[in-house]
Amino acid sequence: MTRLVLDRVSADLGGRRVVDGVSLDMPAGGLTVVVGPNGAGKTSLMRAVAGLLRHDGRISLDGSDVGGMSAGERARRIAYLPQRAEFAWALPVRDAVGLGRLPHGDPFGRLSTADREAVDAAMERLDLTGFANRPVTELSGGERARVMLARALATGAPLLVLDEPTAALDVAHQFEVMDLMRALAAEGRSVVAVLHDLTMAARFADRILVLDRGRAAAFGPPDETLTEARLAETFGLACAFIDMDGRRVPVPAGRMRR
Repeated sequence: MTRLVLDRVSADLGGRRVVDGVSLDMPAGGLTVVVGPNGAGKTSLMRAVAGLLRHDGRISLDGSDVGGMSAGERARRIAYLPQRAEFAWALPVRDAVGLGRLPHGDPFGRLSTADREAVDAAMERLDLTGFANRPVTELSGGERARVMLARALATGAPLLVLDEPTAALDVAHQFEVMDLMRALAAEGRSVVAVLHDLTMAARFADRILVLDRGRAAAFGPPDETLTEARLAETFGLACAFIDMDGRRVPVPAGRMRR
């Protein structure tokens, strides 16, 4: 189980500050969902957490500075799934998922027994076993998205950082992936995911980070962060609320009138 701590993290892109002084303490385990309007800095923050974007401040995993890790150690400890990730070659699905095991061993890509077991388990959890020998380039966008997620899962990293993992999926597979993230969190992994669907976020997340113009506007349980006032101020949304599985879940009703 991995505790993620951000201490006054800031980052710039093209001379513009996109993450501005974010400090958070995410307890080990659980599902943290990051939400915010377009341009709020969600992707930039995820890339900084994954060690892929230069930043000021400190990001640590269980006390170890992410910036001080070697690329190999970081890849073993953090599995990062970018948004709109694609495969450049017509690899069979099993081989594409197997790329997630590269940080663990043979630089020539030969999979050990443990590697093959991790790949098989990831494919089964994402309902991909029947696609094992299909070239990834012949799959639909949603199917390719599940292959990408399986590759991240096969890494076995204790921290999963997922940028819009449900964006290309049909509704049934969105629920499947949300259930999977909850299950992984229950098994002890820490999962951080960017979502645009506020209803899904409130229903499944243990904690929600609301980003607004690069700053942490709110962080905590869904019922404390996705309030009527916060949704109006940050998103400009009027929302109705319904009870679902014991949670108070927002359902966007429309834009606020200015």
